[in-house]
Amino acid sequence: MITKKTAFFILCSIAFSVKVWAQDAPLLTLKDAVEIALKNNYNIKLSQNNSTIAANNVTTGNAGMLPQLTGDFTNSNSRQTTKQTRSDGTINNINNAKNSNNNYGVNLNWTIFDGFNMFATYDQLKTQDTLSAIRLKDTIQNTVANVITTYYDLISQTEQIKALKGAIAISRTQLHYANDKFQVGRASRLDVLNAQVNLNTDTANLVTQYQQFKAIKIQLNQLLIRELQTDFTVADTIVVDDKLILAEVINSAQLQNPAILSAQINKRLAEISLKQIRSTRYPQVALTSGYTFSNSKTPAGFTLSQNTHGLNYGLTASINIFDGFNQNRREKNAKIMMDNAAIDAKQTRLNIEAQINNFFVSYMSGLDLIKLGQANVVIAKKNLDISLEKYKLGNITPLEIREAQRNYLDAQSKFFAAQYQSKLAEVTLKQITNSIRID
Repeated sequence: MITKKTAFFILCSIAFSVKVWAQDAPLLTLKDAVEIALKNNYNIKLSQNNSTIAANNVTTGNAGMLPQLTGDFTNSNSRQTTKQTRSDGTINNINNAKNSNNNYGVNLNWTIFDGFNMFATYDQLKTQDTLSAIRLKDTIQNTVANVITTYYDLISQTEQIKALKGAIAISRTQLHYANDKFQVGRASRLDVLNAQVNLNTDTANLVTQYQQFKAIKIQLNQLLIRELQTDFTVADTIVVDDKLILAEVINSAQLQNPAILSAQINKRLAEISLKQIRSTRYPQVALTSGYTFSNSKTPAGFTLSQNTHGLNYGLTASINIFDGFNQNRREKNAKIMMDNAAIDAKQTRLNIEAQINNFFVSYMSGLDLIKLGQANVVIAKKNLDISLEKYKLGNITPLEIREAQRNYLDAQSKFFAAQYQSKLAEVTLKQITNSIRID
């Protein structure tokens, strides 16, 4: 069992650390915390980079609409020993003759028709850019929501610490009364020991609560991407927005929820994919052109050297006549993917609506519990004050005063939990509707 001296030392250590923390650590407002996270958070930076890549990809050249122009150079050489027998019977021997051929120039290849595939591809690139932008907003909203809920969790934990410190003060008073009554013979040694046990228990609860508080501080520092041991204080009030309406939240989610919007875009991408597959049924037509220089030397030939240059141009066309029925297979699969995307969009809408209903129930019950909790805290405090006075006069037992103390602490704990529950549900509902705002 913790002795009186040990309990006093623990209490002094906690009080000193909390006092230093409260005096020296700077106040971190919720707005500052969100701004730091938006600036530093790794997930946001990765999502921003992916969104930039998607935006960079939206070009007509990437869609295949522009011509391809290349510069080409070819050099080939050989050494050959040749024996020639001419028609007049003479023989010509050429030993180790060097043959060379140089070709260089520019060539153009421009697909002017590919069954409208290039237009479908350009539409696909723009749609993927839109999807990437939605994912970036979703990442930002998720990060902000995590920061907000963690910040308010710290406020709730701080209030719990204050409540436990108040419980310790009451237990210390109870121990003081028990000692005084024991000294004058109005209480037994057992009452003093019970009071000491109560003080030790409350002290241990405070130590546990303080450890949990520090763990959540580390978690918030991690979200802000800064030194994990950075010290700070938080605000002391949880204000819940009690103006949310279920129908408005559902309607807003249908228009703004990232998951619903992403499912709709994936449905559009499936439709584009079918267009791309169908494009191979049409002819593929391309223009070719170029200007080429050629220089060749053949000592063993009738022409020792030859230089040519000039323009070449032409038109190529091809059409898929038969590919082993693969075209039909790909189109059938693309249609099935479209059906899957439509089913997924409906399922996503249903899931989001169910999620909203569940969190709205938690939100409303939290608001009711806040009102009830406020009243209970006031009543429990009055009951505790009366019980302490009666205990001082010897009218009630130590067990009764402990019960009154436990009721007061329980009322405070439930009130703080109701505040955090309702705030957490509020933030989640606003995250679902992509409408979190920090004033």
